[in-house]
Amino acid sequence: MSTKRPDELLARIREALTQLRLRETAAQLEHELHATSQPDEDWLHRLWRILEPQVIARSQRACDNRIRDARLPAPMTLDAFQFEFQPNLDRNRVMQLATLDFIRRGENLLVAGMSGTGKSHICIAIGYLACAAGIRTRYTTSAEMLSKLAASLATGTLAEALREYIRPALLIIDEVGLDRPERETTPDAQLFYKVIRPRHQGPRSTVITSNIDWEDWGSYLGDDIATVAILDRLIQHGHLLTIKGPSWRARQHELLNAVTTADGEPPPARKAGVAPTRAKKPAPSKSKPNKRLRRS
Repeated sequence: MSTKRPDELLARIREALTQLRLRETAAQLEHELHATSQPDEDWLHRLWRILEPQVIARSQRACDNRIRDARLPAPMTLDAFQFEFQPNLDRNRVMQLATLDFIRRGENLLVAGMSGTGKSHICIAIGYLACAAGIRTRYTTSAEMLSKLAASLATGTLAEALREYIRPALLIIDEVGLDRPERETTPDAQLFYKVIRPRHQGPRSTVITSNIDWEDWGSYLGDDIATVAILDRLIQHGHLLTIKGPSWRARQHELLNAVTTADGEPPPARKAGVAPTRAKKPAPSKSKPNKRLRRS
């Protein structure tokens, strides 16, 4: 049985009836409470046991809908992030960002680093946490967003296309600098600015991952002046996180393609820059040679 006090339990029941939009039931509850000086605690517990599963199910459906609308990639969590692989990354700072307080304050997060260092993993994980917390979220790559906005210019629907990126409380723009969309007449910087300026005025939180240095954004977006205005607004109320470390994908590739010795054990790790010593060929034997092992 729940250990909540009757007044706490009653408040929870009233909140649940509101969430479930059971107005008639809520009115009948107030009528029953008005008819007695002291509500029956066992009766309240029974009522809560009926309502609680419905509240949980409704909350889960709402979260699933937010994740679908956010268009997030496959789920990622911070629990699955290999912090020991990036020892220069401040784990405590990442976990503080995971409280989502910076989103509630309308602050930004800019994550920079080479490909494979975990930038997208962190930001996608934060996106899932935000959806679970009831925060409206939208995920996109930089190239996807700029291509969609550029296409809307041709159809005269730019204002409608911009709303998709301006309205959410959290906008995640992934892979800035990784892919460059085809630029026609309007520089990408002007379209990017049309997204960032109203979000800065909101203020609404924007999370960005960048594979290039900040000074290279002008070349990527095609307009140095507009790029300065973009970065100025992002950094003003922004948290900067730089990941300086190896690529996790490159490490997985090395492990997958590691050559094994004859007894099935991986070869001893060698120091960087030191070539492996070549084993001497054994002297020819008069006995019948063994079949060669097929290389994988």
